[in-house]
Amino acid sequence: MNPARLLRPACALLALAGCGQDAPRALGTLEWDRITLPAPAAERIVGIEVSEGQQVHAGDTLLRLEPTLNESQLAAAAAQARQSNAALAELRAGPRSEELARARATLAAAEAQAVDARAQFNRLEPLGKQGVIAAADVDRARATADNADAQVRAAREALRELEHGSRAEDVAQGEAAAQAAQAQAGAQRVLLDKLTLLAPRDGQVDSIPYKLGDQAPVGAPLVVMLAGAAPFARVYVPERLRAGVKVGTTTTVHVDGSSTAWPGTVRMIRSDPTFTPYYALTGQDAERLSYLAEIQLTAAASALPAGVPLWAEFAR
Repeated sequence: MNPARLLRPACALLALAGCGQDAPRALGTLEWDRITLPAPAAERIVGIEVSEGQQVHAGDTLLRLEPTLNESQLAAAAAQARQSNAALAELRAGPRSEELARARATLAAAEAQAVDARAQFNRLEPLGKQGVIAAADVDRARATADNADAQVRAAREALRELEHGSRAEDVAQGEAAAQAAQAQAGAQRVLLDKLTLLAPRDGQVDSIPYKLGDQAPVGAPLVVMLAGAAPFARVYVPERLRAGVKVGTTTTVHVDGSSTAWPGTVRMIRSDPTFTPYYALTGQDAERLSYLAEIQLTAAASALPAGVPLWAEFAR
């Protein structure tokens, strides 16, 4: 008998035994923390300062939008704020001395007219009783005198109002209007600053969906960045392994196309199960639920690209 035929069953048994001793694994893909910078306004792109794949630092300018409209809106809001502040200052300062002098002069003129009208009525009243003049003339003189007295009271109250200054309620309304105008100007200033997109963190520019001259709608992604010092593995942990996996569990990650075994630590695992994705449906696992988990790799894996298939091995 051929000795090679005798060795084949033994090799097969050894292979099966070796497979049975493999560490439990979870399949997934390599990912980076993604940061999406949306369009703050529907304005035309006037400058793209970076390119896809470029490494950037926090604060670097990535993209600029047309600021003309927002600059005009900011100028209008700032003018409204200045107007409100001036009106508030006027309320707090109270009436000017010239206004008080004019009110006193008005009161003096009203008092003089009232004295003359009352004197005229006093002269005509006896004549009316004697029948020398018509009763209508007497009534007209009485109405004129009464009207003059009312003018005096109105002028006196107007002077008192000026002397007492602005009401506390009017000042409070002026303060509220000034604060609202200042807040509106601040909001416009913030929006104008947002038209220049800056990198919020160190990272790599992953994609720039729109090109120079495009006008993206509000909220559309203008720049997508990959951030963080190292990538992480997004894996689906089979149900049979879930009890032994928690935040802080150490793993070994194998990336497709790389012979290096990368150490990692579980940073998140979901409590609610989800159906296993199609690429993890193998054997009996196809009938089981799995749990989404994220495994943080070390900085040594910073050169690995996103989206690469991988598997994570968990110690028994």
